[in-house]
Amino acid sequence: MGLVPTPEHAWAADSLQAIGRVAAQHIDLEALLRIARQAPAIGSVCPPADPNGPTGQRVTVQPGRCRIGILKDAAFQFYYPENIEALQAAGAEISFVSPLREDRLPELDALYIGGGFPETHAQELSANTGFSRRLRELVETGLPVYAECGGLMYLGEELVIEGRSYPMAGVLPLSFGLFKRPQGHGYTVVSVERANPYYPVGSEIRGHEFHYSRVLRWSGSEDDFIFRMQRGVGIHGDRDGLLYRNVLATYTHIHALGNPGWAGALARNAVAFRSRRSRTEPGA
Repeated sequence: MGLVPTPEHAWAADSLQAIGRVAAQHIDLEALLRIARQAPAIGSVCPPADPNGPTGQRVTVQPGRCRIGILKDAAFQFYYPENIEALQAAGAEISFVSPLREDRLPELDALYIGGGFPETHAQELSANTGFSRRLRELVETGLPVYAECGGLMYLGEELVIEGRSYPMAGVLPLSFGLFKRPQGHGYTVVSVERANPYYPVGSEIRGHEFHYSRVLRWSGSEDDFIFRMQRGVGIHGDRDGLLYRNVLATYTHIHALGNPGWAGALARNAVAFRSRRSRTEPGA
């Protein structure tokens, strides 16, 4: 995209500290904080659109009842802060995880993989087979996973860059290639056409996409897609939103305020997975 994000530069922290010193010298920070604290909390401006959720269960989750992992490092860094805050408001404990620094996933009840630049770290992601192997194992046991754009690419079988193939997590039967021009860029509108753990059938989702990748090979079925594109490019034809077990992967980035049931649905699925796991663990 022509950008080098700050998480890829160690010196960025020094620049931020310098900006902070200038701000403290010339801005009334206490007044700014007083004004900011008058804004309503996520829970009041972002109520669930459907209190019964897409599966007929209420989306209310008691605080601390689930632990949602978020891949966050130089490869996966595009997250709206409000999305993370919405998950916390839905009762989730957040745990940041990095496939660049850790060789396996910790114990989690769900996983959120946002956008980023897996292509600039393809070698490291490909080499961390312990992490990807454990992710595949957990997916097969029903781990809820919500992935957007870069997360979608990571869940595929391979990422092809300048003729070289880098194996990815292998959760979804997709092969991606990188191109010099954007393959999808702009606002998206999708309709939900199939039953899934996260959105009610018939609902409409608004978001955006910005990706230089495109699917080179796909060995799935049309029935694997739950979204139909009303606006935007998506994954294949006019379809987006690949569903496999409790995994939903899409090119569309959503914002929690525009899709108020999303956070509660992910948290509810996390609680359900935690409950199932506790019943099947030895000694449970």
